[in-house]
Amino acid sequence: MAVFLSFTAPSQAQMYFEEVQKGEFGVTVGGAHYFGDLNNRAAFNRPKPAFGIFFRKQFSQYISARVSAHFAQVGYSDIYSKNEFQRLRNLSFNSNIYEFAVQGDFNFFKFTPYNPANSFTPYVTLGVGVFNFDPYAYLKGQKIFLRPLGTEGQTIGYLGRKPYSTTALCIPFGVGLKYNLTEKVNISFEVAHRFTSTDYLDDVSSTYVGNGRFQSGPIDANGLPTSSDVQLLHDRSYEVTKDGSRYFSEGQQRGFSKQKDQYLIAEVGLSFNLSSYRCPPVAN
Repeated sequence: MAVFLSFTAPSQAQMYFEEVQKGEFGVTVGGAHYFGDLNNRAAFNRPKPAFGIFFRKQFSQYISARVSAHFAQVGYSDIYSKNEFQRLRNLSFNSNIYEFAVQGDFNFFKFTPYNPANSFTPYVTLGVGVFNFDPYAYLKGQKIFLRPLGTEGQTIGYLGRKPYSTTALCIPFGVGLKYNLTEKVNISFEVAHRFTSTDYLDDVSSTYVGNGRFQSGPIDANGLPTSSDVQLLHDRSYEVTKDGSRYFSEGQQRGFSKQKDQYLIAEVGLSFNLSSYRCPPVAN
């Protein structure tokens, strides 16, 4: 009898263990969009690719914490605007974004991947992150990074302006949907807006600097100075005026410094559950 119990007891105990989700890791793919001085009407007409990886730690069926890393591209141009001022301003930029963030997620419904009755939930997410950016533009087909030029006089100390940092803080805030496909795999869709601490994601913030304040380029074959990259890129209105003259002068508005730039990432995610086993609570 003792031998019989020694073989049956472990198998009976095993029947009462339940699988518990401890966390998940996954990958995401989607699109990113910028909002700021060049896209101040929140148009969604120029999305660019975004990719991410994440690890989510599950604390309960409703609450979890997440660490994530993203690569995204953003960019915009005044030529897409219907506003006459912006079309005359004629500025543009692109930038790669490298982001690391920590977020808290709250599920609206109980989410238990191993229970078909609790396999779906909408959720909200809020966190804080840091990201790196470096805006650039194209001039005669050549890619030129804008920060080293100091297009608003930062490198020449104009009005006390200093070069801006290419590292800034962001606050991701968004909503999502998550669905458990199999015991081990989940699929999700999330849209999260990033509020940032910088107004120079697009290299545009304050007022114009007089063109004569910038150093000219090398002397040409006729002995005349050529225009430097900063002279050509800080004010590109000459490309759209009929006679090639500049529309803007020193002190005129170039951007809106009181509002920080922002970006959004919409993405689809595929994640894989990490689980452990426990004895379920005894019913009363």
